[in-house]
Amino acid sequence: MFHPTKIIAIGLNYHDHAKELNMQIPDYPLIFLKPPTTVIENGETIIYPPQTKELNYEGELGIVIKERVHNIGIEDARQYIAGYTCANDVTARDLQRIDGQWTRAKSFDTFCPLGPTVVSDVDPMNMEITTRVNGIVKQHSNTKNMIFNVFELVAFVSSIMTLLPGDIISTGTPPGVGPLHVGDEVEIEIQGIGVLKNKVGV
Repeated sequence: MFHPTKIIAIGLNYHDHAKELNMQIPDYPLIFLKPPTTVIENGETIIYPPQTKELNYEGELGIVIKERVHNIGIEDARQYIAGYTCANDVTARDLQRIDGQWTRAKSFDTFCPLGPTVVSDVDPMNMEITTRVNGIVKQHSNTKNMIFNVFELVAFVSSIMTLLPGDIISTGTPPGVGPLHVGDEVEIEIQGIGVLKNKVGV
């Protein structure tokens, strides 16, 4: 279902997450890229790579781009969005700290579960988002707590790079990120979309 040419992910995009980390609110979206080889779908296995000892979940709302777009304004962003999905920005947290930049930590195969479907008839400004590990709630917030909303993000990213049909913008994670272990089942649930469910394996 998902065949992006790129995944553009947003760092530190929830007010409550910034507060949790005692970090200043950014003046503009902080972006990084995940390669398309990170993508897996609902029910597929997240592989715990041997290079890390600290695998983390990050439940996020994903924006799916509808058509080629470059350098648009916020007021025009809606028409270029095909819909929304659940995303999990899986991260090797220890490698992120070691490297000081995020490419290696975010780019292993299977590190971007997406699904279970793409939904267009929802209000992206007010959606409950919940992450559960083995049935226990680990993250819970609402997209209304985003620092930069979905339309601002599409406009901002399009001012930097051309977005192509199927590309994904992963809009940042709320507070409560934490560890995953082999055998865990992680669920990302977003109101109006459904539940993205993946197990962790080797």
